[in-house]
Amino acid sequence: MSARFAGSVLGRVVRSGVGRRRVQTLVVALATLMAVASAVVAGSLVVASSAPFDHAFARAHGAHLTAQIDAGKATAAQAAATAHLPGVAASAGPFPVTVLSPTAQRGGPLPELTVAGRSSPGGPVDRLEVTAGRWPSAGNEIMLPADLPPDVAETGSALTLPGGGTLTVVGRARSVTGSADAWMTPAGVAALRSAKAPGTDQMLYRFSGSPTKSRLAADRAKVAAALPKGALAGTRSYLDAKYVADREAATFVPFLMAFGALGLGMSVIVVAGVVGGMVGANLRRIGILKAIGCTPAEVVRAYVAQALVPAAAGTALGVVLGNLIAYPLLGDVQQVYGTTGLSVAWWVDAAVAAGALLVVAVAALVPALRAGRLRTVEAIAVGRAPGTGRGRWAQRFAGRLPLPRAVTLGLATPFARPVRSASMLAAVLFGTAAATFAIGLAASLNTIGAARDPAANAAVSVMGGGPAPQGQEQAPPQGQGPAQGQGPAQGPGQAPAQGPGQGPGPSPVDGAKVEAAIAAQPGTASYYGVRRARVTVTGVVGGVDLQLYQHDLRAGAYEIIAGHWITGPGQAVVPTHFLDATGHRIGDTITVQDQGAAVRLRIVGEAFDLENDGMHVHAAATSFAGIEKRGAADEYLVRLKPGVSTASYLSGLNSALKPLGAQATAAADDVSSTIVVLDSLAGLLTLMLVTVAGLGVLNAVVLDTRERVHDLGVCKAIGMSPRQTVAMVLASVAGLGAAGGLAGLPAGVALHHLVLPLMGDAAGTRLTAHMVGVYRVPLVVPLALGGIVIAVLGALLPAGWAAKARTATALRTE
Repeated sequence: MSARFAGSVLGRVVRSGVGRRRVQTLVVALATLMAVASAVVAGSLVVASSAPFDHAFARAHGAHLTAQIDAGKATAAQAAATAHLPGVAASAGPFPVTVLSPTAQRGGPLPELTVAGRSSPGGPVDRLEVTAGRWPSAGNEIMLPADLPPDVAETGSALTLPGGGTLTVVGRARSVTGSADAWMTPAGVAALRSAKAPGTDQMLYRFSGSPTKSRLAADRAKVAAALPKGALAGTRSYLDAKYVADREAATFVPFLMAFGALGLGMSVIVVAGVVGGMVGANLRRIGILKAIGCTPAEVVRAYVAQALVPAAAGTALGVVLGNLIAYPLLGDVQQVYGTTGLSVAWWVDAAVAAGALLVVAVAALVPALRAGRLRTVEAIAVGRAPGTGRGRWAQRFAGRLPLPRAVTLGLATPFARPVRSASMLAAVLFGTAAATFAIGLAASLNTIGAARDPAANAAVSVMGGGPAPQGQEQAPPQGQGPAQGQGPAQGPGQAPAQGPGQGPGPSPVDGAKVEAAIAAQPGTASYYGVRRARVTVTGVVGGVDLQLYQHDLRAGAYEIIAGHWITGPGQAVVPTHFLDATGHRIGDTITVQDQGAAVRLRIVGEAFDLENDGMHVHAAATSFAGIEKRGAADEYLVRLKPGVSTASYLSGLNSALKPLGAQATAAADDVSSTIVVLDSLAGLLTLMLVTVAGLGVLNAVVLDTRERVHDLGVCKAIGMSPRQTVAMVLASVAGLGAAGGLAGLPAGVALHHLVLPLMGDAAGTRLTAHMVGVYRVPLVVPLALGGIVIAVLGALLPAGWAAKARTATALRTE
C-alpha cells in the first residue's frame, strides 16, 4: 500500500472512530481535562510558592541562619570565630542588637523593633535592599522596615524613645530573611542598649550546599558547641522566612497533587478501557484494514490516534481551566520580594500538557498493540463475538441463586469480559476514593475552622472603645492602623490594643465596671477578656504577638496539640511554628520583653494557632504585675446561656455599658477564605472525578450492550419485559459497584490520612487526632454504598437504550 493511500485510509479510520464513538470520545476528553487542570494548578502553586523567595534569597545572599548570641556570655571575638566552622561558606557580624519601642510623631507608638547595628547595607551575607532614603551615618539615625506603612513614620520624621531622646528616620530597607526590624550604626545601637535587657550580638551564616531542615539543625548545634555554654540565645532559619512567604500557596499543593494523582490514574484506566473496548468491538474492522494492506504499525497508530484526538481537546481545556483556577490562588502582587506579580509559568502549562498526552499515548498503546498483533483471518472470522465458554461457570453459579433470572444473567455478565470489567471496577474504585477523600477533607476543614479561633464560639463581643461617657470626649486613634504583621487592625470604635507596658488607650474604660456589667447581665454563661500587644522574645528574631487573658482562662482556650492550656500566671502556650522556629520545647522558659520590662514564662502547651504566621504567645494577664489595674481589656468575649436571644441580650447589655464608654456587638462569624476555597475546589474536582468514573462505567456498558444486542433480542423474543431488561443491565454493574466502593473507601481514607498532615505541615502546624479522624459510621456507610451509586448512574442510560430497543431490530443485528 502506498504511503499516501495508507495515510488517507488511516485518517478516515481515526475520524470515523472519533465521530461515531461519541461516548468514548467524551470520556477520554473529560478524564484528561480533570488530570491536566489539577496538575496545572498544583504545578503553578509549587513554582509560585518557591520561585519569588528563592530568587530574592539568591540575589541578596540571604542568611541560611541568623543567630542571636548573648553578649554577656560570649565576646565579640568568640562570636566572630564561629565564621570559620566547617561548612560555613560565608558569614557577617557580629552586629550589636537592641530592642526599641519608639513613638512616631504622627503614627503613635510603633511595635517593638529589633534593631541591628550595621555600618552598611551590603556585605557577604544578607545584603539589604534600601527601598527609600539613605543608610544611617550618625548614631541618632535609624532605617525602618520597608513594610511599615509610610504614613506611620515618614522619612525625615523623628521617633521619640521611652527613656528620652529622639531618632531621625533616614530611610526604609528590607531583609529577605527578616534578620532585623530596623537598622542603625553599630555605635548608635551600642549607645541605646538598656542595662535591664541582656545585650545580644547577631551573626549571619551561609552554609555550603543546599541546607535542609535537618542539616540546619546540625549546623546550629555546631555553632552552639563552638560558643560558651548558653551563649546561643536563639536562631532563625531562612526556612522560617520561606515558610511565611509560601504558606498560603503551599497549603493547596498536597491537596491538589492528590487530586492530580487521582485524575492521572483515572485517565490511564479510562483511556486503556476505551481503546481496549474499541479494539474488542472492532475485530472485524481491524481484519479488513489488514486485508487491504495496512501494516500492524499503522493499525497501532490509528487506535492510539483515536485516543489522542479527544485527549488533545481535553488537555487544551484542562490547561485553560487550570489557569482560571490557579490565578486567584496565586494572590496579589508579592511586593516583599520585588516581584511584579505571580502567574502560571508557561513551561508549567507546556510540561503538563506534554506529560498528559504522553500518558494517554502510553495507556492507549497496550490495547492498540493487541490490535496490531491480531492475525487477519482470525480477526475477520471472530468478529465481535466473545470468547467461547468465557464466563459460563459464572452463569451456572448465578443461575442457582434465589433471584430473578434477569438479575442472575446480569450478575454473570462481567465475567464474560474480565479485562473490561476490571477497568470498570478500577474506575468505580477511583471515583469512590475521590468522594471519600473530598468528604473527609471537608469534614476535617470544618473541624479545623471551628478550632482555629476560640473567639468564634462567643456570641457577643464587648469593646472598650465605645461612646465616651457624658462630658468626656473620646480621642480618635492615631495613624492608619498597625504596622504590617502587628496583628489585626482595629475596627470602628475599637480601642487600640494595649500591651502590658503601654498604659491605657485614648478612651480609658474602667475594666472592673465593664466586667461587673457583663457578669450581672441575665443570660451570661461565661466571659473572658483579651489584651493584645506586639512584643519581643529573647532569642527570637522579629516581633511576636502576645495575647493576655483575663477572668475565665479556660473559655479562651485554643485547641491543644500537646501539653495543656494556661491555668495561671507564669505559663505560656505557643503554636507549633513558634516551637519549630525557636527550637524550644514544652517545659522550656522564654523571656518576653515589653517596654524594657522582662517577664519569664514557662511553655506548658502547644496550640493549634495560625495567627501572625505562628509567632504567637498566649499567657494569663496576671503574669504581668498590675495589668488588671490598667483599664478594661481590648475585648471581652461572652458566651450566652442556651435559649438566650442575642438581640435582646445586646440591648440590655449596651444599656449598662453606655455610661462606661464600652459597646457590645454580635461576634463576627469569621470563616477562613482558605477553607472556603479548599471546600469549593474539592467539590468541583470530586464532581469531575465522579463524573468521569460514571462515564467510564457508561462506556463499558455501552460496549457490552452493543456486543450483546442479538442476545437481548432473543431475551425480548421469549418474553423479557423492558423493566427486566433494565434490571439485567443494572445488575451487571451492581456487583462491580459494590466491590469498587468497598475497595475505594479505605483507599480514600488512607489518602486523607496522608494528605491532611502534609497540608498541616505546609501551614506550619501539627493537627490533633480528631481533626484527622473524621470518618464515623454515619459517614462511612453511605460512602461504602457510593460505588453502587456511581455504577448504577453510569449504567442507567445504556439500560434505557437496551430496554427501548425493538426486538426485530435486535434480532437482525450481528
